[in-house]
Amino acid sequence: MKKILVILSLVLGFGSIGAQNMVYLEHCETLSFDQKRLPDAQLLKGNVRFRHEDALMYCDSAYFYEKTNSLNAFGHVRFVQGDTLEGIGEVLYYNGNTKVARLHHHVVLTHISTVLRTDSLHYNRHRNLAYYFTGGTITDGDNLLSSLWGSYNVSTKTAEFRDTVHLQNKSFRLDADTLVYNTATHTANLVSPTTIVYEDETTILSSDGWYNTSTERSMLLSRSQIIHQNGKQLTGDTIFYDRRTGIGNVFGHMEMSDTVQKITLLGNYGIMREKEKSGFATDSAYVLDWSQTNKSYIHADTIFTEEVPDQDTTYRQVRAFFHVRGYSDDYQFVCDSMVYNGRDSIITMYHEPVCWSKENQISSDTIFIYLNDSTIDYIYGVGSAFGIKQEGAEEYDQLSGKELKAFIRNGVLHEVQVSGNAETVFYPRNDDSTYVGVNKSQSSYVNMFFENNKIHHVLFTTATTGTLYPLDQIAPADTRLIGFFWATQERPTSPQNIFEKPSRTVRPTQKALSATEEEEEVVEEKPQKKRNRKI
Repeated sequence: MKKILVILSLVLGFGSIGAQNMVYLEHCETLSFDQKRLPDAQLLKGNVRFRHEDALMYCDSAYFYEKTNSLNAFGHVRFVQGDTLEGIGEVLYYNGNTKVARLHHHVVLTHISTVLRTDSLHYNRHRNLAYYFTGGTITDGDNLLSSLWGSYNVSTKTAEFRDTVHLQNKSFRLDADTLVYNTATHTANLVSPTTIVYEDETTILSSDGWYNTSTERSMLLSRSQIIHQNGKQLTGDTIFYDRRTGIGNVFGHMEMSDTVQKITLLGNYGIMREKEKSGFATDSAYVLDWSQTNKSYIHADTIFTEEVPDQDTTYRQVRAFFHVRGYSDDYQFVCDSMVYNGRDSIITMYHEPVCWSKENQISSDTIFIYLNDSTIDYIYGVGSAFGIKQEGAEEYDQLSGKELKAFIRNGVLHEVQVSGNAETVFYPRNDDSTYVGVNKSQSSYVNMFFENNKIHHVLFTTATTGTLYPLDQIAPADTRLIGFFWATQERPTSPQNIFEKPSRTVRPTQKALSATEEEEEVVEEKPQKKRNRKI
Protein backbone atom coordinates (compact mmCIF):
# COMPACT_ATOMS: atom_id res chain seq x y z
CA MET A 1 0.00 0.00 0.00
CA LYS A 2 2.86 2.43 0.82
CA LYS A 3 4.52 1.69 -2.54
CA ILE A 4 1.30 2.53 -4.37
CA LEU A 5 1.03 5.86 -2.51
CA VAL A 6 4.64 6.76 -3.35
CA ILE A 7 4.15 5.91 -7.02
CA LEU A 8 0.88 7.87 -7.08
CA SER A 9 2.54 10.91 -5.46
CA LEU A 10 5.34 10.80 -8.05
CA VAL A 11 2.84 10.63 -10.88
CA LEU A 12 0.85 13.52 -9.45
CA GLY A 13 4.08 15.47 -8.96
CA PHE A 14 5.17 14.96 -12.55
CA GLY A 15 1.68 15.82 -13.66
CA SER A 16 1.76 19.15 -11.83
CA ILE A 17 5.16 19.99 -13.35
CA GLY A 18 3.87 19.11 -16.81
CA ALA A 19 0.80 21.25 -16.24
CA GLN A 20 2.94 24.23 -15.33
CA ASN A 21 4.83 23.84 -18.61
CA MET A 22 1.75 23.53 -20.80
CA VAL A 23 0.74 26.14 -23.37
CA TYR A 24 -2.95 27.00 -22.87
CA LEU A 25 -5.40 28.26 -25.40
CA GLU A 26 -7.40 30.93 -23.59
CA HIS A 27 -9.55 32.38 -26.37
CA CYS A 28 -10.52 32.12 -30.03
CA GLU A 29 -13.68 32.73 -32.05
CA THR A 30 -13.59 29.52 -34.14
CA LEU A 31 -11.83 26.20 -33.70
CA SER A 32 -11.62 23.52 -36.38
CA PHE A 33 -9.60 20.51 -37.55
CA ASP A 34 -8.20 19.38 -40.91
CA GLN A 35 -7.05 15.82 -40.37
CA LYS A 36 -5.85 15.38 -43.91
CA ARG A 37 -3.79 18.56 -44.19
CA LEU A 38 -2.86 19.15 -40.53
CA PRO A 39 -3.78 16.01 -38.61
CA ASP A 40 -2.23 17.11 -35.26
CA ALA A 41 -3.26 20.76 -35.34
CA GLN A 42 -6.14 22.78 -34.00
CA LEU A 43 -7.06 25.50 -36.46
CA LEU A 44 -7.89 28.68 -34.57
CA LYS A 45 -9.27 32.00 -35.85
CA GLY A 46 -10.39 35.36 -34.47
CA ASN A 47 -8.82 37.10 -31.47
CA VAL A 48 -6.68 34.11 -30.59
CA ARG A 49 -4.91 34.24 -27.24
CA PHE A 50 -2.46 31.77 -25.68
CA ARG A 51 -0.85 31.71 -22.26
CA HIS A 52 2.38 30.05 -21.20
CA GLU A 53 3.47 30.73 -17.63
CA ASP A 54 3.77 34.56 -17.40
CA ALA A 55 3.69 35.05 -21.18
CA LEU A 56 0.66 35.89 -23.34
CA MET A 57 0.51 35.50 -27.13
CA TYR A 58 -2.07 37.17 -29.38
CA CYS A 59 -2.77 36.72 -33.11
CA ASP A 60 -5.47 36.67 -35.82
CA SER A 61 -5.13 32.92 -36.48
CA ALA A 62 -2.99 30.00 -35.35
CA TYR A 63 -2.17 26.31 -35.58
CA PHE A 64 -2.06 24.84 -32.11
CA TYR A 65 -0.15 21.55 -31.64
CA GLU A 66 -1.22 20.43 -28.20
CA LYS A 67 0.76 17.17 -28.34
CA THR A 68 4.05 18.94 -28.98
CA ASN A 69 3.12 21.90 -26.77
CA SER A 70 3.78 24.36 -29.62
CA LEU A 71 1.97 26.76 -31.90
CA ASN A 72 2.25 28.75 -35.12
CA ALA A 73 0.61 32.18 -34.96
CA PHE A 74 -0.24 34.49 -37.91
CA GLY A 75 -1.38 38.07 -38.36
CA HIS A 76 -0.97 40.93 -35.89
CA VAL A 77 1.10 38.78 -33.62
CA ARG A 78 1.82 40.16 -30.17
CA PHE A 79 3.99 38.47 -27.54
CA VAL A 80 3.82 39.85 -23.95
CA GLN A 81 5.94 38.71 -21.01
CA GLY A 82 5.24 40.29 -17.65
CA ASP A 83 4.68 44.03 -17.72
CA THR A 84 8.04 45.10 -19.28
CA LEU A 85 8.52 43.02 -22.45
CA GLU A 86 6.45 43.08 -25.62
CA GLY A 87 7.18 41.78 -29.11
CA ILE A 88 5.12 42.24 -32.27
CA GLY A 89 5.38 40.78 -35.77
CA GLU A 90 3.44 38.96 -38.47
CA VAL A 91 4.42 35.35 -37.70
CA LEU A 92 5.29 33.58 -34.44
CA TYR A 93 6.58 30.05 -33.91
CA TYR A 94 6.60 29.10 -30.25
CA ASN A 95 7.67 25.89 -28.49
CA GLY A 96 6.52 25.60 -24.89
CA ASN A 97 9.03 22.87 -24.09
CA THR A 98 12.12 24.77 -25.23
CA LYS A 99 10.59 28.18 -24.41
CA VAL A 100 11.89 29.58 -27.69
CA ALA A 101 9.82 32.13 -29.59
CA ARG A 102 10.61 32.96 -33.24
CA LEU A 103 9.11 36.19 -34.56
CA HIS A 104 9.23 37.16 -38.24
CA HIS A 105 8.42 40.10 -40.51
CA HIS A 106 8.49 43.67 -39.20
CA VAL A 107 9.47 42.58 -35.70
CA VAL A 108 9.56 45.10 -32.87
CA LEU A 109 10.66 44.02 -29.40
CA THR A 110 10.16 46.60 -26.62
CA HIS A 111 11.69 46.27 -23.16
CA ILE A 112 11.04 49.28 -20.91
CA SER A 113 12.66 52.11 -22.94
CA THR A 114 14.69 49.84 -25.24
CA VAL A 115 13.31 49.07 -28.68
CA LEU A 116 14.72 46.36 -30.96
CA ARG A 117 13.71 46.24 -34.65
CA THR A 118 14.49 43.47 -37.11
CA ASP A 119 12.83 41.18 -39.66
CA SER A 120 13.59 37.94 -37.84
CA LEU A 121 14.02 37.51 -34.08
CA HIS A 122 14.57 34.54 -31.81
CA TYR A 123 13.80 34.90 -28.11
CA ASN A 124 14.90 32.26 -25.59
CA ARG A 125 12.81 32.63 -22.45
CA HIS A 126 15.06 30.26 -20.49
CA ARG A 127 17.98 32.66 -20.92
CA ASN A 128 15.95 35.86 -21.39
CA LEU A 129 17.97 36.36 -24.56
CA ALA A 130 16.74 37.81 -27.84
CA TYR A 131 18.91 37.74 -30.97
CA TYR A 132 18.74 38.54 -34.66
CA PHE A 133 20.97 37.50 -37.54
CA THR A 134 19.67 39.27 -40.66
CA GLY A 135 20.29 42.86 -39.54
CA GLY A 136 18.61 44.93 -36.88
CA THR A 137 18.61 48.04 -34.72
CA ILE A 138 18.29 48.87 -31.03
CA THR A 139 17.33 52.29 -29.71
CA ASP A 140 17.45 53.43 -26.09
CA GLY A 141 16.62 57.11 -26.28
CA ASP A 142 19.57 59.11 -27.59
CA ASN A 143 21.34 56.18 -29.27
CA LEU A 144 20.51 54.14 -32.36
CA LEU A 145 22.63 51.00 -32.73
CA SER A 146 22.65 48.78 -35.82
CA SER A 147 24.48 45.63 -36.91
CA LEU A 148 24.03 42.50 -39.02
CA TRP A 149 23.96 40.24 -35.95
CA GLY A 150 22.84 41.23 -32.50
CA SER A 151 21.56 39.99 -29.17
CA TYR A 152 19.79 41.54 -26.21
CA ASN A 153 19.70 40.14 -22.68
CA VAL A 154 16.48 41.17 -20.95
CA SER A 155 17.87 40.38 -17.46
CA THR A 156 21.12 42.33 -17.71
CA LYS A 157 19.88 44.88 -20.28
CA THR A 158 23.05 44.21 -22.23
CA ALA A 159 23.21 44.07 -26.01
CA GLU A 160 25.97 42.56 -28.12
CA PHE A 161 26.49 43.58 -31.72
CA ARG A 162 28.63 41.99 -34.42
CA ASP A 163 29.49 42.71 -38.03
CA THR A 164 29.21 46.30 -39.30
CA VAL A 165 28.28 47.83 -35.95
CA HIS A 166 27.16 51.45 -36.03
CA LEU A 167 26.01 53.67 -33.14
CA GLN A 168 24.45 57.01 -34.01
CA ASN A 169 24.08 59.76 -31.41
CA LYS A 170 23.09 63.39 -31.96
CA SER A 171 26.64 64.39 -30.96
CA PHE A 172 28.78 61.60 -32.40
CA ARG A 173 28.88 58.35 -34.33
CA LEU A 174 30.59 55.07 -33.43
CA ASP A 175 31.74 52.31 -35.80
CA ALA A 176 33.12 48.90 -34.84
CA ASP A 177 33.16 45.24 -35.78
CA THR A 178 31.96 44.09 -32.35
CA LEU A 179 30.40 46.06 -29.49
CA VAL A 180 28.83 45.29 -26.12
CA TYR A 181 26.33 47.91 -24.94
CA ASN A 182 24.32 48.31 -21.73
CA THR A 183 20.99 50.08 -22.28
CA ALA A 184 20.59 50.88 -18.56
CA THR A 185 23.92 52.67 -18.12
CA HIS A 186 24.22 53.73 -21.79
CA THR A 187 27.79 52.43 -21.71
CA ALA A 188 29.52 50.87 -24.70
CA ASN A 189 32.19 48.28 -23.95
CA LEU A 190 34.84 48.44 -26.67
CA VAL A 191 35.99 44.94 -27.58
CA SER A 192 37.24 45.44 -31.16
CA PRO A 193 38.85 48.26 -33.17
CA THR A 194 36.41 51.13 -32.65
CA THR A 195 36.14 54.65 -34.06
CA ILE A 196 34.16 57.40 -32.31
CA VAL A 197 33.82 60.61 -34.29
CA TYR A 198 32.61 64.04 -33.20
CA GLU A 199 32.22 65.92 -36.46
CA ASP A 200 34.84 68.62 -37.12
CA GLU A 201 36.21 68.17 -33.61
CA THR A 202 37.44 64.90 -32.11
CA THR A 203 38.09 61.30 -33.17
CA ILE A 204 38.66 58.49 -30.64
CA LEU A 205 40.38 55.28 -31.73
CA SER A 206 40.38 52.32 -29.35
CA SER A 207 40.02 48.54 -29.29
CA ASP A 208 39.57 48.02 -25.56
CA GLY A 209 37.79 49.91 -22.77
CA TRP A 210 34.42 51.56 -22.27
CA TYR A 211 32.64 54.74 -23.31
CA ASN A 212 29.60 56.20 -21.52
CA THR A 213 27.45 57.78 -24.20
CA SER A 214 25.47 59.87 -21.70
CA THR A 215 28.32 61.42 -19.70
CA GLU A 216 30.88 61.15 -22.55
CA ARG A 217 33.41 59.77 -20.09
CA SER A 218 35.58 56.83 -21.07
CA MET A 219 38.35 54.47 -20.10
CA LEU A 220 40.45 53.65 -23.15
CA LEU A 221 43.02 50.85 -23.05
CA SER A 222 45.57 49.18 -25.35
CA ARG A 223 47.30 52.23 -26.90
CA SER A 224 44.16 54.20 -27.66
CA GLN A 225 44.23 57.57 -29.42
CA ILE A 226 42.32 60.86 -29.17
CA ILE A 227 42.78 62.98 -32.29
CA HIS A 228 41.60 66.59 -32.63
CA GLN A 229 41.01 68.46 -35.86
CA ASN A 230 43.43 71.20 -34.74
CA GLY A 231 46.34 68.75 -34.91
CA LYS A 232 46.49 67.78 -31.22
CA GLN A 233 46.76 64.03 -30.52
CA LEU A 234 46.84 61.98 -27.31
CA THR A 235 48.02 58.35 -27.12
CA GLY A 236 48.50 56.11 -24.10
CA ASP A 237 48.26 52.62 -22.64
CA THR A 238 45.34 53.75 -20.45
CA ILE A 239 43.41 56.99 -20.90
CA PHE A 240 40.63 58.25 -18.65
CA TYR A 241 38.96 60.84 -20.85
CA ASP A 242 36.13 63.27 -20.13
CA ARG A 243 35.18 64.83 -23.45
CA ARG A 244 32.95 67.50 -21.90
CA THR A 245 35.67 68.89 -19.65
CA GLY A 246 38.37 68.08 -22.18
CA ILE A 247 40.58 66.43 -19.54
CA GLY A 248 42.48 63.23 -20.25
CA ASN A 249 44.49 61.39 -17.58
CA VAL A 250 47.03 59.05 -19.16
CA PHE A 251 48.88 56.11 -17.59
CA GLY A 252 51.67 54.33 -19.42
CA HIS A 253 53.66 55.54 -22.45
CA MET A 254 51.78 58.79 -22.94
CA GLU A 255 52.31 60.73 -26.16
CA MET A 256 50.75 64.19 -26.41
CA SER A 257 51.50 65.58 -29.87
CA ASP A 258 50.92 68.78 -31.77
CA THR A 259 51.20 67.77 -35.44
CA VAL A 260 51.04 71.41 -36.58
CA GLN A 261 53.97 72.65 -34.48
CA LYS A 262 55.52 69.16 -34.58
CA ILE A 263 56.23 68.81 -30.89
CA THR A 264 55.41 65.85 -28.62
CA LEU A 265 55.24 65.57 -24.82
CA LEU A 266 55.91 62.05 -23.52
CA GLY A 267 55.95 60.32 -20.14
CA ASN A 268 54.53 57.40 -18.18
CA TYR A 269 51.89 59.63 -16.57
CA GLY A 270 50.35 62.83 -17.81
CA ILE A 271 47.29 65.07 -18.05
CA MET A 272 45.86 66.77 -21.11
CA ARG A 273 43.62 69.83 -20.63
CA GLU A 274 42.01 70.75 -23.93
CA LYS A 275 40.27 73.94 -22.80
CA GLU A 276 43.43 75.35 -21.22
CA LYS A 277 45.46 73.99 -24.19
CA SER A 278 47.98 72.59 -21.75
CA GLY A 279 49.67 69.33 -20.90
CA PHE A 280 51.63 67.82 -18.04
CA ALA A 281 53.96 64.82 -17.92
CA THR A 282 56.09 63.06 -15.33
CA ASP A 283 57.82 59.70 -14.82
CA SER A 284 60.41 59.53 -17.64
CA ALA A 285 58.93 62.71 -19.09
CA TYR A 286 60.48 64.40 -22.11
CA VAL A 287 59.66 66.76 -24.97
CA LEU A 288 60.47 65.79 -28.54
CA ASP A 289 60.70 68.60 -31.10
CA TRP A 290 60.52 67.04 -34.57
CA SER A 291 59.89 70.23 -36.55
CA GLN A 292 63.36 70.06 -38.12
CA THR A 293 65.60 67.34 -39.50
CA ASN A 294 67.68 67.44 -36.31
CA LYS A 295 65.26 66.43 -33.58
CA SER A 296 65.71 67.81 -30.07
CA TYR A 297 64.91 66.09 -26.77
CA ILE A 298 64.37 67.66 -23.33
CA HIS A 299 63.92 65.48 -20.24
CA ALA A 300 62.96 66.51 -16.69
CA ASP A 301 61.21 65.07 -13.67
CA THR A 302 58.14 67.17 -14.51
CA ILE A 303 57.24 68.99 -17.72
CA PHE A 304 54.39 71.39 -18.48
CA THR A 305 53.37 72.61 -21.93
CA GLU A 306 50.78 75.26 -22.70
CA GLU A 307 49.61 77.68 -25.37
CA VAL A 308 49.91 81.27 -24.18
CA PRO A 309 47.67 83.94 -25.80
CA ASP A 310 49.53 86.92 -27.18
CA GLN A 311 47.33 89.59 -28.78
CA ASP A 312 45.96 87.99 -31.97
CA THR A 313 48.02 84.83 -31.77
CA THR A 314 49.29 82.18 -29.37
CA TYR A 315 52.68 80.63 -28.77
CA ARG A 316 53.91 77.43 -27.18
CA GLN A 317 55.58 77.51 -23.78
CA VAL A 318 57.38 74.57 -22.18
CA ARG A 319 58.40 74.53 -18.51
CA ALA A 320 60.64 71.78 -17.12
CA PHE A 321 61.57 71.22 -13.49
CA PHE A 322 64.34 69.25 -11.81
CA HIS A 323 67.13 67.22 -13.44
CA VAL A 324 66.66 68.85 -16.82
CA ARG A 325 68.73 67.33 -19.64
CA GLY A 326 68.53 68.31 -23.30
CA TYR A 327 69.98 66.73 -26.42
CA SER A 328 70.15 67.54 -30.12
CA ASP A 329 72.86 66.97 -32.70
CA ASP A 330 73.85 70.65 -32.50
CA TYR A 331 73.74 71.28 -28.75
CA GLN A 332 73.22 69.64 -25.36
CA PHE A 333 72.52 71.09 -21.92
CA VAL A 334 71.79 70.32 -18.27
CA CYS A 335 70.22 72.48 -15.57
CA ASP A 336 67.73 72.26 -12.74
CA SER A 337 64.84 74.07 -14.43
CA MET A 338 64.14 75.67 -17.79
CA VAL A 339 61.51 77.51 -19.84
CA TYR A 340 61.07 77.46 -23.60
CA ASN A 341 59.25 80.47 -25.04
CA GLY A 342 57.89 79.80 -28.54
CA ARG A 343 57.17 83.47 -29.17
CA ASP A 344 60.87 84.35 -29.31
CA SER A 345 62.25 80.80 -29.67
CA ILE A 346 64.31 81.15 -26.48
CA ILE A 347 65.34 78.44 -24.03
CA THR A 348 66.08 79.88 -20.58
CA MET A 349 67.98 77.65 -18.13
CA TYR A 350 68.27 78.20 -14.37
CA HIS A 351 70.35 76.89 -11.46
CA GLU A 352 73.80 75.71 -12.49
CA PRO A 353 73.09 75.43 -16.22
CA VAL A 354 75.73 74.06 -18.58
CA CYS A 355 75.47 74.03 -22.37
CA TRP A 356 77.67 72.27 -24.93
CA SER A 357 78.07 72.83 -28.66
CA LYS A 358 80.63 70.63 -30.40
CA GLU A 359 83.82 70.88 -28.28
CA ASN A 360 82.67 73.98 -26.40
CA GLN A 361 81.23 74.18 -22.89
CA ILE A 362 79.38 77.24 -21.60
CA SER A 363 78.17 77.76 -18.04
CA SER A 364 76.62 80.68 -16.20
CA ASP A 365 74.14 81.57 -13.48
CA THR A 366 71.48 81.81 -16.20
CA ILE A 367 71.77 80.72 -19.84
CA PHE A 368 69.58 81.81 -22.75
CA ILE A 369 69.65 79.79 -25.97
CA TYR A 370 68.28 81.74 -28.94
CA LEU A 371 66.99 79.34 -31.60
CA ASN A 372 66.31 79.79 -35.28
CA ASP A 373 64.28 76.90 -36.76
CA SER A 374 65.36 74.67 -33.86
CA THR A 375 69.06 75.37 -34.48
CA ILE A 376 71.14 77.66 -32.26
CA ASP A 377 71.54 81.28 -33.32
CA TYR A 378 73.50 82.26 -30.22
CA ILE A 379 73.95 81.39 -26.53
CA TYR A 380 73.82 84.13 -23.90
CA GLY A 381 75.14 83.54 -20.38
CA VAL A 382 74.51 86.04 -17.57
CA GLY A 383 76.34 86.01 -14.23
CA SER A 384 79.61 84.11 -13.66
CA ALA A 385 79.74 83.29 -17.38
CA PHE A 386 82.38 80.77 -18.43
CA GLY A 387 83.30 79.35 -21.83
CA ILE A 388 85.70 76.43 -22.27
CA LYS A 389 87.08 74.49 -25.23
CA GLN A 390 89.39 71.55 -24.74
CA GLU A 391 92.53 71.84 -26.89
CA GLY A 392 94.54 68.92 -25.55
CA ALA A 393 94.69 66.43 -22.72
CA GLU A 394 95.23 69.20 -20.13
CA GLU A 395 94.96 72.32 -22.32
CA TYR A 396 91.73 74.30 -22.24
CA ASP A 397 90.90 77.60 -23.94
CA GLN A 398 88.88 79.63 -21.42
CA LEU A 399 86.86 82.83 -21.23
CA SER A 400 85.11 84.17 -18.17
CA GLY A 401 83.23 87.33 -17.30
CA LYS A 402 79.96 88.75 -16.18
CA GLU A 403 78.26 88.11 -19.51
CA LEU A 404 79.05 85.87 -22.47
CA LYS A 405 77.56 85.55 -25.95
CA ALA A 406 78.49 82.63 -28.23
CA PHE A 407 77.34 82.93 -31.85
CA ILE A 408 76.79 79.75 -33.85
CA ARG A 409 76.92 79.60 -37.64
CA ASN A 410 75.86 76.40 -39.42
CA GLY A 411 76.22 74.50 -36.17
CA VAL A 412 79.80 75.67 -35.60
CA LEU A 413 81.04 78.23 -33.06
CA HIS A 414 81.81 81.45 -34.96
CA GLU A 415 82.28 84.20 -32.36
CA VAL A 416 82.36 84.66 -28.59
CA GLN A 417 81.90 87.99 -26.78
CA VAL A 418 82.72 88.35 -23.07
CA SER A 419 82.10 91.52 -21.08
CA GLY A 420 82.49 92.57 -17.47
CA ASN A 421 85.89 91.70 -15.90
CA ALA A 422 86.66 89.49 -18.86
CA GLU A 423 89.53 87.03 -18.48
CA THR A 424 90.94 84.63 -21.04
CA VAL A 425 93.28 81.72 -21.25
CA PHE A 426 94.03 80.32 -24.67
CA TYR A 427 96.73 78.35 -26.42
CA PRO A 428 97.91 79.93 -29.69
CA ARG A 429 99.53 77.54 -32.15
CA ASN A 430 102.23 77.68 -34.78
CA ASP A 431 101.56 76.79 -38.39
CA ASP A 432 102.56 73.20 -37.62
CA SER A 433 99.87 73.11 -34.87
CA THR A 434 102.40 73.09 -32.03
CA TYR A 435 101.61 75.32 -29.09
CA VAL A 436 103.21 78.77 -28.95
CA GLY A 437 102.44 79.02 -25.26
CA VAL A 438 99.67 80.07 -22.90
CA ASN A 439 98.10 83.50 -23.31
CA LYS A 440 96.45 84.96 -20.18
CA SER A 441 94.67 88.31 -20.25
CA GLN A 442 92.34 90.54 -18.24
CA SER A 443 90.04 93.08 -19.86
CA SER A 444 86.63 94.65 -19.59
CA TYR A 445 85.68 93.19 -22.97
CA VAL A 446 86.94 90.39 -25.23
CA ASN A 447 85.71 89.40 -28.69
CA MET A 448 87.08 86.09 -30.00
CA PHE A 449 86.57 84.87 -33.58
CA PHE A 450 86.87 81.30 -34.85
CA GLU A 451 87.54 79.64 -38.19
CA ASN A 452 87.60 75.88 -38.75
CA ASN A 453 86.89 75.47 -35.06
CA LYS A 454 90.15 77.29 -34.18
CA ILE A 455 90.76 80.76 -32.76
CA HIS A 456 91.39 83.07 -35.72
CA HIS A 457 91.81 86.42 -33.98
CA VAL A 458 90.91 88.20 -30.74
CA LEU A 459 89.76 91.76 -30.00
CA PHE A 460 90.60 93.37 -26.64
CA THR A 461 90.02 96.83 -25.14
CA THR A 462 92.98 99.20 -24.86
CA ALA A 463 93.13 98.65 -21.10
CA THR A 464 93.83 94.95 -21.53
CA THR A 465 96.69 93.41 -19.55
CA GLY A 466 98.04 90.02 -20.42
CA THR A 467 101.05 87.79 -20.84
CA LEU A 468 102.07 85.00 -23.18
CA TYR A 469 103.80 82.29 -21.11
CA PRO A 470 105.94 79.45 -22.45
CA LEU A 471 104.41 76.12 -21.51
CA ASP A 472 107.38 75.20 -19.35
CA GLN A 473 107.26 78.48 -17.39
CA ILE A 474 103.72 78.29 -15.99
CA ALA A 475 102.31 75.96 -13.36
CA PRO A 476 99.34 73.82 -14.47
CA ALA A 477 97.20 75.36 -11.73
CA ASP A 478 97.85 78.82 -13.17
CA THR A 479 96.35 77.79 -16.53
CA ARG A 480 92.89 77.56 -14.94
CA LEU A 481 90.74 80.64 -14.47
CA ILE A 482 88.96 81.05 -11.15
CA GLY A 483 85.65 79.20 -11.44
CA PHE A 484 86.95 76.61 -13.91
CA PHE A 485 85.19 73.22 -14.05
CA TRP A 486 84.92 70.66 -16.83
CA ALA A 487 81.60 68.80 -16.71
CA THR A 488 81.87 66.47 -19.66
CA GLN A 489 80.57 63.53 -17.58
CA GLU A 490 77.25 65.40 -17.24
CA ARG A 491 76.85 65.92 -20.97
CA PRO A 492 73.98 64.02 -22.66
CA THR A 493 75.44 61.96 -25.48
CA SER A 494 72.29 60.56 -27.12
CA PRO A 495 68.48 60.81 -26.94
CA GLN A 496 68.48 57.77 -24.64
CA ASN A 497 71.15 59.29 -22.41
CA ILE A 498 68.89 62.18 -21.33
CA PHE A 499 67.29 59.83 -18.78
CA GLU A 500 70.58 59.22 -16.98
CA LYS A 501 71.26 61.13 -13.76
CA PRO A 502 75.05 61.54 -13.43
CA SER A 503 76.34 63.43 -10.42
CA ARG A 504 76.62 67.16 -10.98
CA THR A 505 80.15 68.54 -11.09
CA VAL A 506 81.04 70.60 -8.02
CA ARG A 507 81.23 74.29 -8.99
CA PRO A 508 84.18 76.12 -7.45
CA THR A 509 83.46 79.36 -5.64
CA GLN A 510 83.99 82.14 -8.15
CA LYS A 511 85.23 85.60 -7.40
CA ALA A 512 82.72 88.41 -7.67
CA LEU A 513 82.46 89.76 -11.18
CA SER A 514 81.44 93.30 -11.94
CA ALA A 515 81.22 95.01 -15.32
CA THR A 516 83.51 97.98 -15.92
CA GLU A 517 81.83 101.31 -16.26
CA GLU A 518 84.49 102.68 -18.61
CA GLU A 519 84.12 102.64 -22.37
CA GLU A 520 87.44 101.70 -23.82
CA GLU A 521 88.88 101.50 -27.30
CA VAL A 522 88.92 98.02 -28.78
CA VAL A 523 92.14 96.71 -30.32
CA GLU A 524 92.67 93.54 -32.32
CA GLU A 525 95.15 90.88 -31.35
CA LYS A 526 96.11 87.97 -33.60
CA PRO A 527 97.05 84.63 -32.02
CA GLN A 528 100.75 84.84 -31.05
CA LYS A 529 103.57 82.85 -32.59
CA LYS A 530 106.44 84.27 -30.49
CA ARG A 531 107.26 83.54 -26.88
CA ASN A 532 107.29 85.98 -23.93
CA ARG A 533 105.40 88.71 -25.68
CA LYS A 534 103.26 90.88 -23.43
CA ILE A 535 100.03 92.42 -24.70
